[in-house]
Amino acid sequence: MSHMESKVVIITGASSGIGEAAAKLLANQGAKVVLAARRADRLQQVVNQIRAVGGEALSFQADVTSFEDMNNLARFTIENFGKVDVLVNNAGIMPNSRLNELRVKEWEQMIDVNIKGVLYAIASVLPSMREQKSGHIINISSTAGYVVSPTTTVYSATKFAVRAIAEGLRLEESSVSGIRSTIISPGIVETELLNTVTSREVLDMTDMIRSMSISSDSIAKAIAYAIEQPHDTSVNEIIIRPTKQPM
Repeated sequence: MSHMESKVVIITGASSGIGEAAAKLLANQGAKVVLAARRADRLQQVVNQIRAVGGEALSFQADVTSFEDMNNLARFTIENFGKVDVLVNNAGIMPNSRLNELRVKEWEQMIDVNIKGVLYAIASVLPSMREQKSGHIINISSTAGYVVSPTTTVYSATKFAVRAIAEGLRLEESSVSGIRSTIISPGIVETELLNTVTSREVLDMTDMIRSMSISSDSIAKAIAYAIEQPHDTSVNEIIIRPTKQPM
């Protein structure tokens, strides 16, 4: 039996992109997956696709910016599958723009989804993982969490924060409760992230960005790789870029 077969995995932002690809791959490898996102109809479509090929999946409509939603998601998972082994903190938005455009609402949305959403999801699963003395939290950061570019200032700040949170979690929990912490930082990936952009300057760059992008499946495989390792082995950080992407 593979390490994946007995795993119960929560995935946020699972209605498209990396979340959807990871849900399908992990379910195909025998994991029980709980897909969370705001779009209930789209989640149900993905669940139906997983079930059609014999996988086990449930959907749960949730907004990561609501601590109550995240707690309900963890409770729903435990009620249905008895435990939570893995959390894939994947939900994120990227409405990039220069600071002088003063898109304050968009800054607030990025902070709410990309930082608070990650913390709320961690908080929802940490008590049960600590109790069972095992668990794995995978946080999706970005290459923008290492390198800041003009227009990525606030997004980069949120992704630097994700790395800090994941590393703090590792330091606090790994030797105490055996919880593993992984940071996966994708470069340009074919997802719906660019759909949140409103800045004209960034919109003008999207064709060039898209021409470089790689498939979400590449990131899903990295998620599976981190989960598959034996319990005494913790993959802490993976950076995956398109071969053509310089930074």
